[in-house]
Order: sequence, then structure tokens, then C-alpha cells
Amino acid sequence: MNKIITLLLVLSSFTIFSQNYYFEDYQPFNKEIPSPEEFLGYPIGEYHTRHDLVVSYMYKLAELSDKASISVYGLTNENRKLVMLTITSLENHKNITAIKEKHLKVVDEHTNITDFTDLPIFVNLGYGVHGNEPSSTEAAMLTAYTLIASKDEKVKEYLKEAIFFIDPTINPDGRDRHTNWVNNFRGNHLVADKYDIEHNEGWPRGRTNHYWFDLNRDLLLGVMPESNDRLKWYHDWYPNVVTDFHEMGTNSTYFFEPKNKSAAENPITPAENRNVLNKVFAEQFSKDLDEIGSLYFTDEVYDSTYPGYGSTYMDLQGSLALLFEQASSRGHLQETPTGTISFPFTIRNQFISSFATIKASIKNKNLLYNYQNKFFKKSIEKAAKSRVKGYIFGEDYDKNRAKAFLDLLLKHKIKVYGLTNDLSLNNKKYKAKNSYIVPTKQKQHYLVQSLFETYNKYRDSVYYDASAWSLVNFYNMKYSKLTKTPSLGTEMTFANTIVKTDEFEKSDYAYVIPWDDYYTPAVLNSLQQKGVLVKTSTKSFTTTANGHDTHFDRGALL
Repeated sequence: MNKIITLLLVLSSFTIFSQNYYFEDYQPFNKEIPSPEEFLGYPIGEYHTRHDLVVSYMYKLAELSDKASISVYGLTNENRKLVMLTITSLENHKNITAIKEKHLKVVDEHTNITDFTDLPIFVNLGYGVHGNEPSSTEAAMLTAYTLIASKDEKVKEYLKEAIFFIDPTINPDGRDRHTNWVNNFRGNHLVADKYDIEHNEGWPRGRTNHYWFDLNRDLLLGVMPESNDRLKWYHDWYPNVVTDFHEMGTNSTYFFEPKNKSAAENPITPAENRNVLNKVFAEQFSKDLDEIGSLYFTDEVYDSTYPGYGSTYMDLQGSLALLFEQASSRGHLQETPTGTISFPFTIRNQFISSFATIKASIKNKNLLYNYQNKFFKKSIEKAAKSRVKGYIFGEDYDKNRAKAFLDLLLKHKIKVYGLTNDLSLNNKKYKAKNSYIVPTKQKQHYLVQSLFETYNKYRDSVYYDASAWSLVNFYNMKYSKLTKTPSLGTEMTFANTIVKTDEFEKSDYAYVIPWDDYYTPAVLNSLQQKGVLVKTSTKSFTTTANGHDTHFDRGALL
């Protein structure tokens, strides 16, 4: 019996230690709210937590606390839920619709709000866009629990002053791929050897989503469902602060912004973002990491060249997007030149940075709101001074390709208008029925500039990865700059961009489908899925179709 009691005391001590390791500063906690460890049955960091368990825990928190509510904002290709846990005070929850309306007036270019006293700051804590960078999702559970269950007076104040939107797993499909790998190869006695199979994940690894697409490059392209749903959510709320948690090489330490100024910065992002906002947040990050003795660096690597990262896209929307990079344990425990790095250690740094973000956001609420309120007004003022007044683009033959590009612009809340009359410009002819105008003098001026301009010079020859993203060229659009204020036709919406197929007669023999339409490959796939016999032409030909001679190029489907 004495041995059993002793063993229980040892286990109990370990449990207390494991919880205190993360959030000893925020005790006591509401015992009616289960900690992640109590809910999962193991201490955070002992295993990698599957996405379904993460989601279940978030639902449990929302069920037990009037400080939290949860919503599903999308589904992945593998049908996993993308959830957003909203945490704030009961009073803020009751008035969240009115608070949201007032918050959105801040980003309205036509309003001028100077008093933000009664307006909570909106903080979007986003975790795990790369599935095999797992520490942040574990930190998301710790952060949610602390905000909801802590009885600490400073946490109560956080809930009054802010509304927190916790997105625990941005890439669930990739995360579970990685989680299954490391848990499967985890030994009862942890193996820190870097050559052990646990630390060397097999292809395709968990970084990417179901289709092996890097979601941290997709916010500009908006190809994947995770990105589309995230963009919809973002433009519905426009949070002041957005976090982007990552992991990097095992032999490194910890990185937080500001990024390397001498690298190829995105020249469009206002300098105030880096020189003012990043600076005040960095002070809080360094203070909190110093308190736990974690090594870190800043201002040396990474850049904002590509505007489609999770840490750059929102910078072009008046938010402060923040990049964090934690040295990865690539499993549960791994050797490094400076000692072993454990999974719990990586989680704690991400948890500490989450709360450092919370503190800095609340402390600098007026600064952030003033910045956001002026952001779109300044973008319009900048556009008014620009020599380029707009862009015209069109496609005479492939209407669906034009529609795909048009829909992408609308997805980013860019205003697009029809062309009123045929126009010739720069030896290019634009027909009114197939052409569109994007004025630069609009709320999304910075994004318009990013999507249409082509850069051939950079401030530095060294940059992180993406060096080109002129989406108008991606879609092979015919386009021109406009140096005079254009005459605008009908404003385009998703409803009036629908392309209708020309009517055709019923055939008793066969149908021909031109290959040069943007969606012909999708049509081919659909036909083959249904077992329809389809052949292709290796030569161009002319035949009678719908009562008149019609020419078809090579590749036409029969």
C-alpha cells in the first residue's frame, strides 16, 4: 500500500509540474473547466494531439464556459473541421454583433473614429498552417484553457479589453499526417538521436495539405478550401492582430518579428508596420522570453517580399501580422549541438509568445486602432497621387479564364467594373463585353498594386523564397495600365460574372469541345469519371457545327 501511495504521489507531482511548466503565472484555475491534460488523458507535449481531439477540446470549452463560443468556418479536403473559438468576457459576448459593427466602421474608408475606449481589440491567434510544425496547436489548447479557466485578475482584464479568435489548426490534414507518424514511431523511452525514424518523416510529410499544397503560400492565390474559408473569415472580421506560428530548423532557437530590413522587403507595406508596430510588440516578446530564459533572435532573417504569407497578407489589410519561428524538436525529443530540445519546450515558447501577443495588443490598443483606421484612407490618398489610375484587362476567347481571374479579385474584396466602350491601348484592343477595369483609387489599393505590378528590381539579391506573384500574368490576361481616370461601367459581383455556354444542337453522332477553355480539363475529368468515351484531336480541323463551319485547334475533345 505504501508503495502505491508513493507512486501516486510521484505521478501527482509530475502532473503538477507538467501543468506549472506552462502556466504557473495564471493560477488559480476554475476546477469546473478541464485542463488539456485532464481532457486528453496525458500531459501536453507527451504525445502529439490529433486534430479531432483538439476540436473536441475546443467544443468542451465552449460548452462549459459562457466566455467562449465556437463556429465551424470551413472543411478541409479530408472533411476535417476548421474551427474558430471566440473567447471574451460575458458582456462582450452579449454585445458582439454591435461590437463587430463598430469595429468594421474602423476599417471603413469613409468613417473617421478617434475614440476607441469602449472598443475591444480583435486578436486572431492562428496556429499550425504547416502540419509538421506542431508545437503551436498544442499551445493553442493551453492558451484557450488559460483565457477561459484562469481566475487571475489580469486575465479577466484581458477578456474585457479584447476579443480573441483562436484558430487552433489551420492545416488539419497535414497535421494529422505528421501526428500519426511521430506518435507511431515514438518509443516508450524517447530517442533523441536525430537519425531515428521518428525525426525523419516520410514523404509527403505533414507540411502541406491533402493535395500537398503549401497553405502558407496560398492566401494570395486562394486555391485551396482552407485558404478560401480563411479569407472569407478574415474579411468578415478584419482583426487588428493576426499571428502566424511556425517551426524552423532544430539547431536554431526562436524568432519573432521584425524581419530583416535589408532583405527584399515588400516595398508596398507601409513602413510604420515594421518601424512602429513591430517594435512595440518585439519589446513584449523579448521581455516575456527573457523571463523564462529562452534564447531568441530577431531582425536577421525572413522577409516580407511575398504578400501571400500568413504573416504578410494581413499587413496589406491594415492588420499587424506576426511571424513566430520555433526551433523544431521534429518529434518528442532531439539532440542539438547545444543540448536536447523537447516537444514541451517548443510548446512553452509558443504559449509564452501567444500571451505576449495578447499583452502587447491590449497595451497598444489605441495605436493599433488608429493605424487600422487610417490605413485604408492613406491607401486611397496614395492611389490619388499615383500616375497609374487603374488597370484594364480582358480575354477575347476564353471567358472562363477571365472569370477565374475576376473571381479571385472579388475574393480579395477588390472592386472591378465593366468597360463602357471598346478601347484601343498600347496596340491592344479591349472589347467592352469581354473587358474589365480595376481602379487603383480604392480601399484595396495596396493589393491591386501587388497583383498587377511586375517587379524587376529588388532591394536585396537575397530573399526567403517567392520572387514573382503578378497574378494578372499568372492568368495570362491581356492588360494595360491606365494613366487617366477611367470611365467605369457596372460593378462586378460574383452574381454577374457567370459565364453561360453557347446553345448547341443535339447531336446523334458526337460533340466537340475546344481545348482552349480554362475549364476544359475539368470537363474532361468529369466525363471520364462518368465513363464517357472521350478522344482528342492531334490536328486542327474545320467541321460543320450548329449549322456553320467552325474551326477547332489541336487538342479538341471528341
